[in-house]
Amino acid sequence: MKNWQKKKLGELSKKKDDVVSGPFGSNLKVSDYKNEGIPILRLQNIGKGYFIDKDIKFITETKAEELKYHSFLSGDIALAKLGIPIGKTCIIPTYLKSGIITADIVRIRPDKNVVDYNFLEYYLNTDISVRQLTGNISGATRPRVNLSDVRNIEIFLPALPEQQRIVSILDQTFAAIDKAKENAQSNLQNAKELFESYLQGVIEKKGVGWEEERFNLVCELNPQKKEARHKLKETDMVTFLPMEDLGILNKDIIGIKERQLKDVSGSYTYFADNDVLMAKITPCFENGKIGIARNLINGIGFGSSEYIVFRSKGYVEPDYLYYFLSRNQIRSIGSKLMSGAVGHKRVSKDWIDNYIIHFPTSIKEQKNLVSKLDALSAETKRLEAIYHQKLLDLEELKKSVLQKAFNGEL
Repeated sequence: MKNWQKKKLGELSKKKDDVVSGPFGSNLKVSDYKNEGIPILRLQNIGKGYFIDKDIKFITETKAEELKYHSFLSGDIALAKLGIPIGKTCIIPTYLKSGIITADIVRIRPDKNVVDYNFLEYYLNTDISVRQLTGNISGATRPRVNLSDVRNIEIFLPALPEQQRIVSILDQTFAAIDKAKENAQSNLQNAKELFESYLQGVIEKKGVGWEEERFNLVCELNPQKKEARHKLKETDMVTFLPMEDLGILNKDIIGIKERQLKDVSGSYTYFADNDVLMAKITPCFENGKIGIARNLINGIGFGSSEYIVFRSKGYVEPDYLYYFLSRNQIRSIGSKLMSGAVGHKRVSKDWIDNYIIHFPTSIKEQKNLVSKLDALSAETKRLEAIYHQKLLDLEELKKSVLQKAFNGEL
């Protein structure tokens, strides 16, 4: 880092007022927001190195004039001094010519003869910068830093031509990394869609020897918990499965908690080995929380009151039942028929009771189909793990490149 100078962020501007916070919350309230007028910049518009053009709010020209000290211009840098992650920073796009920042944003307008704005944006989004801010966080419920902490961020600056050279390299490198991430994300989605397409094709095929029947005729729904009391003593242990432990489209339930029967047999949902569990409340239902209960303690479990329990009457294998219920089609239809208050909507038992399930009458054929689906599911999950890891590796590569750039090693 030869010939690099250490500067504080506040020293990169011509005037102190070039690094300012938004107005106090009492000076700009939600009741001031309009559907048109002068745009305001809020926390939800700031990404880590990118602007989020979503749900832009406005205020009147009169209100903007009142708050002009807290104004921004296109090309300024905006930094979030509240939230997690703290200090995320972006350049305000050109189509937002001017506007007002809100309380928990810092607008930064350094001297362009001293620092390249893109160089500074890259720097402020590095761990080097963020660590300086996190050491000054205050507030338990709404963690934030003060304006003085932002002004005191230490930055190592090379000469302006070297800044521009570094920016050029970073732009090209990150464009390639972003393209690789896009490809990995596309491959991940393709793997999921391929399995879903095959699964839907198997279920819809309905060849010779298939039957159609209502769920309540092939399954016992939500079996009565008195069964558990007949089999076990009050002090016997059972598996306890809260909603957070039910996986997403994961056939094998892993119950790691246990309770005494007397502690869970009141308000919790009862199930037993080989029952299929499905969440009925939003957003767990739409997310695909479903699985088969197996290897339960004493063969019995209790869990969330927001489960629907499916117990096969012998016509349908639990594994086939799981795959039938795990299809996107079930979640798509069910989500449209939910009822209840916002945030607490549920699929109805009546809808499940009367939903038509089609299946091969031959248990052997059901097992053959399940075997094929298991194999494809395992391969899909293997590919998903590869692509997830690739995405993580690419993100780490970005951090590594940034670290090298601002250590003078690029």
